[in-house]
Amino acid sequence: MAGLITTVAYTLASLGANSEIPARIGLFLGMLLALVGVAHLAVRLLARGADGTMLPLAVLLHGIGYVMITRLDDRLASLQTLWSFVAIAAFVATLLLVQRANDLARYKWTLFFGGAFLLLLPMVPRLGVNINGARIWVQLGPLSFQPGEFAKIALAIFFAAYLAERRELIAASTWKIGPFRLPEIQYIAPILVAWGFSVLVMVGERDLGSSLLFFTLFVVMMWVATERVSYLVLGFVLFGAAAFVSWKMFDHVQTRVDIWLDPWEDEYGKGFQIVQALYGIGDGGIVGTGLGRGSPDKVPEAQNDFIFAAIGEEMGLVGATTVLMGYLLLIGAGLRTALRTDRTFDKLLATGLTTIIGVQAFIIVGGVIKIVPLTGITLPFVSYGGSSLLSNYIALAILLRLSDASARRLGELPDDPTPRERWAAWRLRRSLAGADDPDTAPNDRPHAEVMS
Repeated sequence: MAGLITTVAYTLASLGANSEIPARIGLFLGMLLALVGVAHLAVRLLARGADGTMLPLAVLLHGIGYVMITRLDDRLASLQTLWSFVAIAAFVATLLLVQRANDLARYKWTLFFGGAFLLLLPMVPRLGVNINGARIWVQLGPLSFQPGEFAKIALAIFFAAYLAERRELIAASTWKIGPFRLPEIQYIAPILVAWGFSVLVMVGERDLGSSLLFFTLFVVMMWVATERVSYLVLGFVLFGAAAFVSWKMFDHVQTRVDIWLDPWEDEYGKGFQIVQALYGIGDGGIVGTGLGRGSPDKVPEAQNDFIFAAIGEEMGLVGATTVLMGYLLLIGAGLRTALRTDRTFDKLLATGLTTIIGVQAFIIVGGVIKIVPLTGITLPFVSYGGSSLLSNYIALAILLRLSDASARRLGELPDDPTPRERWAAWRLRRSLAGADDPDTAPNDRPHAEVMS
C-alpha cells in the first residue's frame, strides 16, 4: 500500500507539472515494489516477530519525500534513487549481521570511541566543510557525508549498554550537591563526557540542532534507566546554560535566534528562507495547491531542511498532518517495543533509537513552522541526503530486531537458533565427535576438549 501511494503521488506530481503521465511509470512502479518487496521479505524471513507497522510507515515517509525531491530537482532525485538502493541494502545487511541485539552490547566501548571520532571529524582541517554556517559535513574527494548521522546510532548503543550495566549504581545516589543527590563521579563520568561532546559540537561545529539531538538522547536514556526526573531536569538546565553561552558568543547562533523571533525584520536577507517557507505553507491551506502545481522551489534548500514546507504547500494541512501522523505511529511502535521487552539493554536501546527519530523530526518541523530556532538537520526518511537515509534505515533495522526479540521471548513464535548459533553448534558437535573418536591423534585431543 505504501508503494502504491508513492506511485500515485509520483503520477499526480507529473500530471500537475507537465500535464502528462510519466513515460516510465510502469518501470518506476516495478522498481519501487521490488525494492520495498526485498525489504519486506528480509523482515519476514529474518525478523518474523517484528512489529509489522514500522517498515510500511518508513516506506510511506520515504516515498512522500522522494516525490517532493523529484518535484524540486531531477538530478537530486536520481542521486536519491541510488541512495535508496544503498539504504535498503544496508537495512537487509543489518538484519543479517545483528541476529541477537545483545551482541551489540559487547562492542560498547568501540562504538563510544567510534561515535566520538565521527562527531569530531568535521572539525579536522581540510576534511570538515562549512555549509550555511554549520560545520557538520566531511568532504572526501567527490563524496561528502554527515558523520554525525552515524555517530548518533553508535552513541545510542553505547549508552544503552553502559546504563544497562550500571543503572542501579547510578540510581543509588550517595552524595549531594545542593538539592540534588548524585551518584559517585566514576559512574556518571561518561555522561559528563557526553555532555562535553554535545557542547563541543555546538561550539566547534556551530550546530545547535545536532547538539540538542545528542544531548536529548543522553538525558532521556538516563531518565529511563534511573527512573529519576531529577536527571531530566538537571540535563536540560545544563544544556540551556550551554545554549545561552553559545548564543552570547557566536554570531551564527544569534542570527538563528533573531530570524526565529522575527524573520520579517530582514525578509529579503537572512529571514528570506523561513519567510518563503511560511508563505508556501500558507498558500497550501487545507488541501494544498496540488502535487506539481505549487512553487516549492522558491524556498532555498527546500529538498533538505525545508522539505516539510514543500509538502505543506502542495499537499496542504492534510498532507502535512499525514506526515506527522506517520512519525507519531512510528514513534509509538518504537516505544511499544521498549515497553514489551524485559531486558534492560533492549529497552534502553529501543527508547534511544526512537528518541533520535522523534526528536529529530520535531526539531526540523518546529524550525520550519517557527516553533523553535531553525537548525540544519534533516527530516528522517523524507529529506534529501544519503547519510540521513542510510543511518535511519540502519536504526529501523535494529528496532525491528529488538521487536522480533521481544516477540520471541514472549512466546509469540518459537525462539529458533540463529544461523550463527547453528554454525557454532555444528562445530561443537563435530569437535565433540572428534574427541570421542579413538582414532583421533593425541595432539588433536586437547583442541577438542578446549572447544567443548
